[in-house]
Amino acid sequence: MSIDLFVVVVILAIFFDLINGFHDAANSIATIVSTRVLSPVQAVVWAAFFNFLAYYIFHLHVADTVAKTVDVSAITMFVIMAGLLAAICWNLITWFFGIPSSSSHTLIGGFAGGAIAHAGWQVVKLDVIWPIVAFIFFAPFLGMIVSYISSLALLHICKRTHVQKAEWWFRHLQLVSSALLSLGHGGNDAQKVMGIIGAAMIVNGQITTMEDLPKWVVIACYAAISTGTLFGGWRIVKTMGSKITKLTAFEGVASETAGAVTLFATGTLGIPVSTTHTITGSIIGVGLVKRMSAVRWGMTVKLLWAWIITIPISTLFGIIFYHLIALFK
Repeated sequence: MSIDLFVVVVILAIFFDLINGFHDAANSIATIVSTRVLSPVQAVVWAAFFNFLAYYIFHLHVADTVAKTVDVSAITMFVIMAGLLAAICWNLITWFFGIPSSSSHTLIGGFAGGAIAHAGWQVVKLDVIWPIVAFIFFAPFLGMIVSYISSLALLHICKRTHVQKAEWWFRHLQLVSSALLSLGHGGNDAQKVMGIIGAAMIVNGQITTMEDLPKWVVIACYAAISTGTLFGGWRIVKTMGSKITKLTAFEGVASETAGAVTLFATGTLGIPVSTTHTITGSIIGVGLVKRMSAVRWGMTVKLLWAWIITIPISTLFGIIFYHLIALFK
């Protein structure tokens, strides 16, 4: 395999990670910006720091899962390149329209599309893909349930606390909850690019298993997603922070904590869930504590459709990009 081609793949992967950072920055900062605990600039710096700190906390469970979504015999540099181009394309489209879609799922879909174009549908490992697809629905539902329960618990604990005192505490606690959410974001989202680069290194004969992944790959991926987060994703922040339900510092703490719990749990299990889906479900959960009508269900349905079509469209993009790349082989 050409080293030059490998370098192109790594550059595309890091570029995707940068886009992932500013595309998914909204997941980490939308709640803390909308509650005005931090300014937008402070929020992205805060989130970027904890994105990078995830390097010292999380193991490579998610990276290993992403690398195994298709049969290793069907992975070539062109397949990986097609998957990355598909993911970059769909992420930029959804960012432009302010749609908080899943970067995790678009990368998996693009990767699968490239492999299908190269070797047929049979190379996709359905036993790996189906749990990921199931968590399109399960992750936001889990986030919603945890958020709903934690909101009720916090309300019970604070029922005799003066409103202004409680607000002061929650504004400070939200710094902690948003930090935990950013840790979960960094641990889950940066790892999928590690999985792609790891697959490329295996194809290139540089390593034999994901356990051999060199430190520079890990550091580069975390640094890229952190840098991308610093650019912010203001179109998506507006959607996440105000168009689903109105948030206070109390609700910010509950939703961010629920999102962090879900991300830590799924990251430990090696399931590459969507940070977007998780925090959206968590925000819906705090809205439901107030009343059903507090949630803007029209926007929620639009987001759900975006989530459902992400993998199929990314797969289609992967197929198209593979055939375009094949013209220049």
